[in-house]
Amino acid sequence: MLALTLEWVEKAEGDFLTAQREFRARTAPNYDAVSFHSQQCVEKYLKALLQESNLAFGKTHDLSVLLNLLLVIHPAWSRELPAMRTLSAYAVELRYPGNTADKAMAKSALLLCKEFRSKARLELGLEV
Repeated sequence: MLALTLEWVEKAEGDFLTAQREFRARTAPNYDAVSFHSQQCVEKYLKALLQESNLAFGKTHDLSVLLNLLLVIHPAWSRELPAMRTLSAYAVELRYPGNTADKAMAKSALLLCKEFRSKARLELGLEV
């Protein structure tokens, strides 16, 4: 595995642990943070996959854009596009007043994150 790929994976894992820890918080869980860090985890795994495949990507946080770049070598992953659209919304909309995640939304974001994380780790030859 390329060194930069591993750095992306380590950053993704940091977001994954943060999302899980915040979701399990007994006192005042921040569901916005769960949703945001779930999106961030997936974004960084997408960038790790692109990096490992030597596919260029710009500075974007749009998961659909990143996934579309990856479809060149993983066309079957196109079924992930709806999840990418949902998670991308969490990166933007929940950071501003007027939108707040509830427990159900945070749970959904974390589930989408876990599912994609597993697929990405398998593709990268890492333990799930």
